[in-house]
Amino acid sequence: MTTRIRKAVFPVGGMGTRFLPATKATAKEMMPIVDKPLIQYAAEEAIEAGCDELIFVTGRGKRAIADHFDISYELEAELEGRGKTEALDQIRKLIPDSVTACYIRQSKPLGLGHAVLCARAVVGNEPFAVLLADDLIDTDNDKGCLAQMVDVFDKHQGSILGVEQVDPKHTDKYGIVTAKPMGDRLSRVEGIVEKPKPEEAPSTLGVVGRYILSPRIFDLLENTGFGAGNEIQLTDAIEQLLKEDPVFAYEFLGRRYDCGNKLGYLEATVNYALKHPELKEDFKAFLSETVQR
Repeated sequence: MTTRIRKAVFPVGGMGTRFLPATKATAKEMMPIVDKPLIQYAAEEAIEAGCDELIFVTGRGKRAIADHFDISYELEAELEGRGKTEALDQIRKLIPDSVTACYIRQSKPLGLGHAVLCARAVVGNEPFAVLLADDLIDTDNDKGCLAQMVDVFDKHQGSILGVEQVDPKHTDKYGIVTAKPMGDRLSRVEGIVEKPKPEEAPSTLGVVGRYILSPRIFDLLENTGFGAGNEIQLTDAIEQLLKEDPVFAYEFLGRRYDCGNKLGYLEATVNYALKHPELKEDFKAFLSETVQR
């Protein structure tokens, strides 16, 4: 009997130090790419993939995330009174009625592994997805990254890591896997190491912010000590999971923007603006004029 991926976990408790001072009082996940915050793109990707329960693991100063997806009666009344039906429709459709959202507080910033472990009581004993909003993945209106991974899960019923080939000089920014190719952009993971130095990296296949994980990961996280950065690393628990269950690496179709990085954030903003139906022509003209100065 196969299992469907219904629940998506969003670790959003990080402090966003790479974007200070902008993130001093604003959640980094609420930074907009044109007219939508990063966390909304991630939520939409999960919903498209069939998830109907969104679990946000938040932290201090992250109330704006819950407020964004909540009903704003005052704003809706104001928009309705002014006849701004298009804007009203947009904010009413942030999460479909068939989808629920819940919020769990991560009391201490102890790493990605700890954030995922905080969701255990809500996830329960079923496989689930993890999405990092910092990694914005543009599939150019085709099937989203997580939906692609769910298709792979439906066939293989195992944990899956979203991966891509990374710059050999930057392996110390990723979990790096060694994997045996299985065809069709899919490999079986044989080993994984967190943020190895370029001269020590076993490959250039880096894990990005998309995962489908077995609930067994929770038991392993509970017994995972502090790793790189003195944090509880999800990578370390995945390394233990490899000894028990198959874990697959999937090279998704699409372009990833590292929006936790200033340059990646700017690249995403420009490219999404160039595709925006209301802005693209005027913005393209603006860029052309700016480059010619």
